[in-house]
Amino acid sequence: MLVTVKDLLMDAKKRQRAVGAFNVPNLESLRGVIQAAEELDVPVIIQHAEVHEHLISIEEIGPVMVEFAKQAKVPVAVHLDHGASLEECVKAIRLGFTSIMYDASLKDYDTNVKETAELVKIAHSVGVSVEAELGEMTNSAIGSGEGRLSKASDFGNADLFTNPQQACEFIEKTKVDSLAVSFGTVHGKYMMEPNLDFERIKAIRTATNEAALVMHGGSGVSEADYKKAIAAGIRKINYYTYMNLAAGKAVKKECLTQKDEYFFDELSLAATNAIKENVTGALKIFNGLD
Repeated sequence: MLVTVKDLLMDAKKRQRAVGAFNVPNLESLRGVIQAAEELDVPVIIQHAEVHEHLISIEEIGPVMVEFAKQAKVPVAVHLDHGASLEECVKAIRLGFTSIMYDASLKDYDTNVKETAELVKIAHSVGVSVEAELGEMTNSAIGSGEGRLSKASDFGNADLFTNPQQACEFIEKTKVDSLAVSFGTVHGKYMMEPNLDFERIKAIRTATNEAALVMHGGSGVSEADYKKAIAAGIRKINYYTYMNLAAGKAVKKECLTQKDEYFFDELSLAATNAIKENVTGALKIFNGLD
């Protein structure tokens, strides 16, 4: 069932849970994520990240994502992750995406407000929800390409985290449906133990009157820290790197069990099953399931 991210986050807020959001740049990841959500009977968000255009274009994967969402047995939102331009966001809307993220977080604050507000007007006029980002995130050494700052000294730098009062002003001026906030997570694989500022999440939640807050760089966080972040107010968790690694490890293992020939269909199935298993574990945590 195709729904908007706004619908899912409103329900997550009531249940004090978080919705898992997974990038799906290929059929293996798309099938694995949907299968995991259906088996657990939980809602899910499937995403196309603009940085994955080198893997597959939104014109190719977008219609497939929308169709999978429509046919799913659970509520599924189709979301553009880190859209960097008005053109890309409008393209996603026209393809049937029910939610878009416009990321102007690297621009100055006033420009971020102005451009985000303009896009919100466009998206809301056709019933599409909007996510934005405020604050800066560090990219790990082998990150996904979504990171902002790559210096090791920037890791955990509270000066780069989202300011609660500024977040309140940003939401009031732009009317965004959800806000990705910076509190210590990184894009990509963690190269050191994360040190997350849960009190900052609580402060942002309080200042913004219980706004729907989003956690980027969700892969690799401990189960205990996921639960703390959700309790503090996180309602959407972006997750990709570790499910991608799980698929790679499964394919490698499959190759090592064969001596002479490698059939791609078997490798594809191994990747799908590994993604499904990894995503199942994440969804159980996000939804408070045993």
